[in-house]
Amino acid sequence: MNASWIKKKLQKQWRRWRRRSLTLGLSSLVVAMVWVSMYLPDKVQSLLSSTPPVAIETLQQYQQSEGVDKSADPNFWNELNKYKQINEVVVRHSYVCGVEERALGKLNTDEIYNLLNEHPTWKGQFEGQGKVVLNETIPDLSPTCKQRAYMSMDKDGNLSLFDGPPEQEKVIRTFFQLDINSLESSLPEDALRHLYDGIRIQDIDEYNSVLSTFSDYARKG
Repeated sequence: MNASWIKKKLQKQWRRWRRRSLTLGLSSLVVAMVWVSMYLPDKVQSLLSSTPPVAIETLQQYQQSEGVDKSADPNFWNELNKYKQINEVVVRHSYVCGVEERALGKLNTDEIYNLLNEHPTWKGQFEGQGKVVLNETIPDLSPTCKQRAYMSMDKDGNLSLFDGPPEQEKVIRTFFQLDINSLESSLPEDALRHLYDGIRIQDIDEYNSVLSTFSDYARKG
């Protein structure tokens, strides 16, 4: 790949990263609130609006639990029919980066059926006696991740996702090893310094953009 072309691409990406703001995150929040108010049943809507989401894991803890199978129990519907009232219902939002939960309290089986019918992408499962978790997979970064995530190079030369500034060394995900010599010979000085200091990741587009850009500098073999 032409080194001059890559350098121009990185310079363009660098300028775009510096212009990013929190506007997209705020817009997404407004859209989500409107959607909830239109479609959820009155009782559950009230619960959702009065109970803020809770980050059940830090970004570092999320990495450790990432391999856990969160798929729905194939016998979930049969198991649900055994109960008239569920002791605890939780909606779990699993993001590309981060996991959050929202407690709905006690719901009867009809209300759980209605929720799952209205949200066909949600998957129900039991966790313990009388506790139902409704799992939703969201192709985005969690609000917590948007507030704290950085991409930078770890001490071993890997492009990594960090919980907080890279100097805190809280690596939560490692992507690939970087070719340092190629980076230093091709990147503009300010872009290289920005990579070492940490690139703030505030939305999924930025996350994918940084990965795509630096994949050109992944070490081969």
